[in-house]
Amino acid sequence: MRNRIIISLIILLSGTGLASAQEGESLTLDQCLTLAFSQNPLLLSAREEHRAARAREAQARAIPWPSLDLDLDLQPRLFDLKNYGESYAGLSQTIEFPGKRYLRGKVAHQESRLALLSIDELRIEIVFRVSEAFLRLLLTQEKLAYDRQDLELARDFARLAELKFAAGDVAQVEVLRAKVEASKAANAVQASESERAQAEAVLNYWLSRRNPAPLVAQGTLKIPGRSLDVERLKSRALAVRPERLKIDEALRREQISRNLSFLGYLPDLDIGVARHTIAGEPSTWDVTFSLALPLFFWQPVVGEIAEARANIAALKQAGRETENAILKEVEEAWRGALAAQRQIELFEQEILSQSEKTYTMLLLSYREGEIGGIEMIEARRTLIEARKTYADTLFNHALALAALERALGERLEGEKP
Repeated sequence: MRNRIIISLIILLSGTGLASAQEGESLTLDQCLTLAFSQNPLLLSAREEHRAARAREAQARAIPWPSLDLDLDLQPRLFDLKNYGESYAGLSQTIEFPGKRYLRGKVAHQESRLALLSIDELRIEIVFRVSEAFLRLLLTQEKLAYDRQDLELARDFARLAELKFAAGDVAQVEVLRAKVEASKAANAVQASESERAQAEAVLNYWLSRRNPAPLVAQGTLKIPGRSLDVERLKSRALAVRPERLKIDEALRREQISRNLSFLGYLPDLDIGVARHTIAGEPSTWDVTFSLALPLFFWQPVVGEIAEARANIAALKQAGRETENAILKEVEEAWRGALAAQRQIELFEQEILSQSEKTYTMLLLSYREGEIGGIEMIEARRTLIEARKTYADTLFNHALALAALERALGERLEGEKP
């Protein structure tokens, strides 16, 4: 009995990287991200939207189709197509004013750039969501392992209390109290199993795993602390965040649209070539040039220019707001990471080690009959709660770093997600 209790205690104190032995697919965070990038519907949809935007570039640069013209004149009756006295048969082509097709293509190209940046923006969000779900699954696995160890210790404690009662060392109420504690520990295991299943379901959602095999997160919650320069992080975030870059691309699009609108004052040229045939006369050729004169219909062009100017002004203000939001997000995430790091240091230096020492001492004292079961139960609860709270603190720190990477727009090591 004594050896069994000591072995259980050694397992409990062996560290925070514990995970319950479960059958299923074991995945690391990098493997989960690879799965999400390859099969997440949101990301796949965004890629298709980018392909559609690229296709619109070709449409925007397309040359207008030529027209086949046939004019049958001097018909004796309406639609008497066989009997006509004069005919024109030829081709006509619209030649746009130089620069229009080029600028139209540039506008479409900027739309494609915006769609590409939307993919980057979505990737960053998916990285955070998958990381959050993965870390939470790790946390629930960790807590489930502790609850199972607590159940084993509670059962051992109940058996030890029964032996002490049989030897006449303790009252029967001590045995009853130990059994109640074992029952509570069993309920805690069931609750932890339910939380782990819920965390697994969330991760499966982001990975788009349908009818999946059981999933086990492979990794550790403990991430080494690092020195972070918040001002450098802010500058970097403003340089790489897709939301900020989208404002720049949208400004370029509106500026190009404005220039294209100015070209709306300049007419396109229509050129037509036709073979002219008159009954009883030799055939001749006709060449036609046609220009549109925007004398009475200039209002739409003025409206397009005014709209582009208003959009530019609005985007500049939106850019300022986006910058402010990014700076705020980076600083909040940075402060969260620092606070979590300080909590980890506090647990490791004081609370966790003290809880372990207290439990070890009280366990030996209980075996010698120096203390009662209440003190032993409280010591075990304190140790388990300390372990769980420490796991929560590790989770908060890892999640804060993930949030900081999302705010930064890239990995802290400089590798873009």
